[in-house]
Amino acid sequence: MQNEKFITNSIDNSELTFNDFKTIVMNDYKIAYESRQASVLGRREVLTGKAKFGIFGDGKEVPQVAMAKAFKNGDWRSGYYRDQTFAFATGISTIKEFFAQLYANPTNGADPFSGGRQMNCHFATKSINEDGTWNDLTKIKNCSSDISPTGGQMARLVGLAYASKLFRNNKELDYLKHFSVNGNEVAFGTIGNASTSEGVFFEAINAAGVLQIPMAISIWDDAYGISVPAKYQTTKEDISEVLKGFQRNADQPGYEIYKVKGWDYPALCEVYEKAIEVCREEHVPVLIHVTELTQPQGHSTSGSHERYKSKDRLTWESEYDCLLKMREWMLDSAIATEEEITEVEKKAKVFVRNAQKEAWNEFLDSIKPEQKTVIDLIGGLAKHQPELAKIAAQLAATADAQRREVFSAARKAIRLSAKFDTEERTALLTWYQDQEALSFDRYNSKLHTNGIESPGKIAVIDAEYDELSKMVDGREVLNACFNENFARDQRLVAFGEDLGNIGDVNQGFAGLQARFGELRVTDTGIREMTIMGQGIGLAMRGLKPIAEIQYLDYLIFALNVLSDDLASLSYRTKGIQKAPVIVRTRGHRLEGVWHSGSPISMLLGSLRGLHLCVPRNMTQAAGMYNTLFRADEPAVVIECLNGYRLKEKLPNNIGDFTVPLGKAEVLEKGSDITVVSYGSTLRLVQEAAEELANFGISVEIVDPQTLLPFDLNKVCAASLAKTNKLLVVDEDVPGGASAYILQKVLEDQNGYFTLDGKPRTLCAKAHRPPFGSDGDYFSKPSVDDIIETIYEMMHETNPGQFPAIY
Repeated sequence: MQNEKFITNSIDNSELTFNDFKTIVMNDYKIAYESRQASVLGRREVLTGKAKFGIFGDGKEVPQVAMAKAFKNGDWRSGYYRDQTFAFATGISTIKEFFAQLYANPTNGADPFSGGRQMNCHFATKSINEDGTWNDLTKIKNCSSDISPTGGQMARLVGLAYASKLFRNNKELDYLKHFSVNGNEVAFGTIGNASTSEGVFFEAINAAGVLQIPMAISIWDDAYGISVPAKYQTTKEDISEVLKGFQRNADQPGYEIYKVKGWDYPALCEVYEKAIEVCREEHVPVLIHVTELTQPQGHSTSGSHERYKSKDRLTWESEYDCLLKMREWMLDSAIATEEEITEVEKKAKVFVRNAQKEAWNEFLDSIKPEQKTVIDLIGGLAKHQPELAKIAAQLAATADAQRREVFSAARKAIRLSAKFDTEERTALLTWYQDQEALSFDRYNSKLHTNGIESPGKIAVIDAEYDELSKMVDGREVLNACFNENFARDQRLVAFGEDLGNIGDVNQGFAGLQARFGELRVTDTGIREMTIMGQGIGLAMRGLKPIAEIQYLDYLIFALNVLSDDLASLSYRTKGIQKAPVIVRTRGHRLEGVWHSGSPISMLLGSLRGLHLCVPRNMTQAAGMYNTLFRADEPAVVIECLNGYRLKEKLPNNIGDFTVPLGKAEVLEKGSDITVVSYGSTLRLVQEAAEELANFGISVEIVDPQTLLPFDLNKVCAASLAKTNKLLVVDEDVPGGASAYILQKVLEDQNGYFTLDGKPRTLCAKAHRPPFGSDGDYFSKPSVDDIIETIYEMMHETNPGQFPAIY
């Protein structure tokens, strides 16, 4: 059986007999050879049309077996899509599961890594249960969910390793027994040589060197990035040469850097044992540059490497294939005979072929009952409509029908029978409607964890005030909120540029590093991608990180990490992993091109899977933080840049009151027009409403408070039913977040039917705001703009009462 493997962790060879040693080596070769056969057969399955696409780890088998020997329970992997052999050797994946993922089988348990949602070689282990509660992560070999962007795994890797440092050095975390054993866990990362050219790689390497964390990064170097050779990728064509300056010495901390040939099995085993011991014990990052690797089948199933590799290179690759070289070493060292090795290879081929067949048959078997049902139902309809018999016959003739073909046939038959109200049509329609929930679960569920600690299940507690409640600066409200929560929950940590020593550029964290220490309130370098990755990794290991990005404009530097990794994590694992990061930033109005950002539509389009909080003031922000600190889903909170020194009343229960996410609030009641806005522009709308009242115009102001989710109770639609007019005021570009709000109110909430005139949007100009107060006035909505736009809308309805201004 695939799971019946010998232990692959490091073994003291001095205690081994020759037979023990031979057994271990032969088992390693068996795993590597099985993996190669999985690659060969997997490619064939794609080229024959059974799978859509394939990408495999052929050529990297031997170093991955060696790496697996050093990987222990509690350790973490953050790798890329060539690591199948490592997954097999550690028991993270079986061969059958590998093929089930290749076929995108959504049946529960078939692809335990992604539920059929990710392409092959994208692995993950189960960190959480269906209800969102944590498993004991110290007792399993952990694998963070893979993503396809090459290099994207590096950001998260920093956080996974940094968690071990916090667990080892912050004794207040000792009670978290399910997450760490004294910080002994190593975070293993893998990356291809070409992807080391990416900025996130260099950010991560530098961050790990500064932080001195147990991060072990392996670089699989086969000298190419698809068709592009190393001379176009890397200075000196050698990444470890480039990184020599990171090597530690007696006076300066840094890395331990190792270089080893990828076909040299004994050397690989020795290097990995030594490197990981240093990494684990000393909390020193290590880099293992594995050179002279090959890629026998080319980059992927989309093409052949014979197109771009020279004959000499191809000849060299055939001679230095790591499996061939390991085989030669075993023979030369008299570890095994030709006959013994051949027998292992023969059995491996049969085993892999059987696993592939079983995975394919199970995939088809999950669909065949649906296929038969639809054929029978359409056949019944054909008694009334003979032309439908052709649809049933075509579906019956499709030997390996996939679910889309079954459903497409059903839907076509439903459409064509719309004029026939028969029992047979009702039966088909009922079947289809019953399938919708199953289809949603297979393909669309778990965008959020939706567990017992989801934000919607956090108790709503109102802010409390009395006659002694003080008026303070908005920044002091936030500071008091953070202070109370950090004292309450030891899992909370915060980090970012200028956050620690000076307490952030707007003083929300002032004095908190001195109180809670540098491990919990920490300055970072200017490295937005790995600040986000630091948060993701810490959150995946049970901590509650606040990852600060100084200005919303700078969040764009980390948007790839947030979108590719964090936002999709729950969905792409079908709810077996979570990372409740809180991304804290500030934006909207200030001064100039780079500090006035409101690119909300960019976030709305990129970050489904996160909550997007847009509080109008710091009290509302504090209430949202209180909710999120108690919840287990990721969020972005955008504080208003021009609100830190505005006066607000400090709640008596500053660390406890909560603001529910998705609950819109009516700030001012009115009868003539509904204005929906958020963040900094709300104050302008309120000011405009005062002047409009002098014209006899009554404005109802709605603050959605969060854009993801948006107004779950349909407050906007209820307001619109009363006023029949809608204006959206927004600092994003025209057609940006305002278009999103219109879609929600007019389409989702059916607000369109209560309009008596054209809905309007008032947005910023299509460019970023120029520097200075005048630049702000002429490029973003002003009080004057709001007044005149609303007045014009009233003029269109009643020109007699509201004559044209211009």
